[in-house]
Amino acid sequence: MAYIKIREDRCKGCALCVNACPKKIIKLADYTNKKGYNPAVFTDRDTCTGCGACYAFCPDVCIEVYR
Repeated sequence: MAYIKIREDRCKGCALCVNACPKKIIKLADYTNKKGYNPAVFTDRDTCTGCGACYAFCPDVCIEVYR
């Protein structure tokens, strides 16, 4: 089973990963991180294919993909 981990403490909420995800299983959180940004959060581990699109688009290297 594939999944991702998002480093919420480093995420600036740019939403590039949200738009890049073909399964639409990443969204921006309703809360803020220590920097004041709404970080991206992974919402459905069972649906993730581990394609890596989110990782490729993240400018801050906040995402790790596990396959």
